[in-house]
This record gives sequence, structure tokens and C-alpha cells, in this order.
Amino acid sequence: MGSVTGSVDLAGCERLQYDYGPDRMPKNRPVLFTMWRYRELLPIPDGPVRYPVPIGGTPLLHAPALRHALRTPHLWLKDETRNPSASNKDRATALVIEDGLRHGLRTITTASTGNAAVSTAFGAAAAGMRAVIFVSTDCSPEKLALMTQAGAWVFQARGGYAAAVDLSRTAARTFGWLDRNTGVNPVTIEAKKTVAFEVWEQLGRRLPDVVIVPVGDGPTLVALEKGFAELVSCGLTTRQPRLIGVQADRCQPLVRAWLGEPVRPAELDPAATLAGGIAVVRPAIGDAVLDAVRRTGGGMVPVTDDAMLSAAAALAGRAGVGAEPAGAAALAGLEAAVERGLADRSETLALLVTGRELKASDATYDPRRVTVAESLDDVERALSSRRGTTSGFSCSA
Repeated sequence: MGSVTGSVDLAGCERLQYDYGPDRMPKNRPVLFTMWRYRELLPIPDGPVRYPVPIGGTPLLHAPALRHALRTPHLWLKDETRNPSASNKDRATALVIEDGLRHGLRTITTASTGNAAVSTAFGAAAAGMRAVIFVSTDCSPEKLALMTQAGAWVFQARGGYAAAVDLSRTAARTFGWLDRNTGVNPVTIEAKKTVAFEVWEQLGRRLPDVVIVPVGDGPTLVALEKGFAELVSCGLTTRQPRLIGVQADRCQPLVRAWLGEPVRPAELDPAATLAGGIAVVRPAIGDAVLDAVRRTGGGMVPVTDDAMLSAAAALAGRAGVGAEPAGAAALAGLEAAVERGLADRSETLALLVTGRELKASDATYDPRRVTVAESLDDVERALSSRRGTTSGFSCSA
């Protein structure tokens, strides 16, 4: 790793920068293709990677049957469901934990609508860390089961996802825990940008014309823009692809902001959509998303639940890729983007399939590991009550 500097962009999002040049990108064909292949553009020092599970190196699929059905001869699917917990969240989890291990931290926390929580619980278990997860009270029992099976302690916030974020961040500051919260820790952006590097390499060191991405909090799209911009800074390409963000039509704050229109109540109800993974009322780095879309000449589009369900069926039936509704949003967004003139069927199109449903072997969660919390006092009291037990732990890092 060369020297790394940090700056704050116009949207208030911290961006790490490197000594850019073509030698930053590996030239050899990988024997084991993981995201650590790009460590010269990641904020980790030399030496062995401590995170024990391979992450990244997910396939870029040409899906001929889907291409034919959609009349898109140059369509590609970046299948992030091949990561260990079946979502792109594993990239951010891995790099945050790698950084935490190097700093001797023992507890990691995050807030999540579901997938990031499951990823954090699994990643912490693999690395021998403790996970304290904050979710809303309507988080699905299936995902709670996955978290508790992996040994995480889960706190449910009655105020929804935004309240869960506030509690998690406050707990991280107060107790000295590792903060994995998306869009807050700049390391999460660094990890997710490796998708851009992989797509470029997998296309023979060429870039697609358009990349379509589901958007909730926004770090995935912002990270892709940063990755493609770094390829330009390294002198390896001269342009960036247009980025198109996709939101559920029942929770589309950034689409409305992009269009410069007020959000109607029916367009800001996360409980009204099946796409829980992107149903975020207060996107963590929404301004950075709009800035990234603007810089690349892209756009934002809404899609219905029916369109996402149809897209998930098409991915399964014509590409052999399983996806949850939010994970299939990019394919649903393709039709919307074409209709609005943001993309053309003849272009090289890369769609990010961000995740699929995981099922716990035991469908019920461990109620001893799940607590409703309204304040940090509730969190501290619950964790302190477990101190000294074989399964409990103190609040310290």
C-alpha cells in the first residue's frame, strides 16, 4: 500500500486517495480471484490478510437466454450473490474487520435493514470477533435467526432503521467498538469499489457503457463511481460508465431528489415495499449518490414491487441466478432506464445483482440474543446483565 490521504467531497462524504498510477493494478492473471487482489488501492498495509474467508472475485455472467429475451446483446450480470453471506455487503464487512483486527478491536457493530447485519454476524464469527447488531423491530425473523445462529447480539429499535443507525453509532463511540455502519466508515466504500475493478478486468480491461445499481443508503453506487474514477486516475482508461441508481417506487427519496420533485407520503414508506434492502427513508450518503450520478451522466429510476418480482423470476429462469427483490432491482431498472432514454439496449450494460435470500437451518431465532432497545442505557443494561456468563460479554471493545 502506498500513501493514503483523506478528503471530504462536496456531498460531505470522506474519500480516501492514493498515489495513482498504472502499477497500482495487478497485471498477472489471478490464481485465486478475491478483492484482496486490489490491495494496492485499499487502505491496508503490507503483510498477510487476516480476514479468513475469501471475498469478491464474483462472476460476470453473459446470460445468453436473458440477453435474447431482452434484446440486449451486450448485457452482463455481476453476480454478488456468490459472496459468503450471499450479498455484496460481505466486501465492506471483510475490509472493516481486517482493519479492526489490525487495531486489536474485539467487537463490531452495525445497523442494517437485514443483509449487512447478516454479513456482519457471519464475518465476525469467522474472524473471532463479537457482533452487536441494531435493526428495526420489523426485521424478518428469518434474518434474526441467521444473526443469532452466528452468535450475534441483536437490538431492535422501535424507531425504525434510522433509530437503529443512531443507536449503533452512539454505542460504537461510547464503548470503543468497530463501526461498520455503511456510508459512515470510509473503509466500506473502499471495499465496494473493488466491484468496479473486477468488472473492468472481466471485460478484458474495458468498461461497460452503463452500470445499473440498486440504491438504499447509497455506498454501493458511490463506491462504483470511485472505483471507475480511480481507473481513470491510474491512466488505465479515459472515461467512466454512466451510473443509474434504482429505488423502490414506494421508498424513493433519491429518485425524487434527482428529479427535483417533492416526495409524496406513498413514496416514502419502507414497510410498503418487498425490497427491504433498499427501503431507506434517510439515505446515509444520499447527496454523494446524486453527485456520483451527475458526474457520470447517469440517472435515477423507480421500479415497482411487481417489476422486481418479475426481474427476480427472469434472473432465476433465464440466467440461473437467485435474487431477492432488492437484489433484482437493477434488472427491473433496466427497462425503466431504457424507457426514459438513460440507456440503450445495444450498449454494453452491467447490472449489479446485490443479494439473495438466505435461510437459517433453524427458522426460529434465539430470543436470549434479541432485545428491544430505545436508548443506549437499554443496550448497556442488557449487555451488562450477560457479563460473566459463558455466552455474554462486557461493553468494552
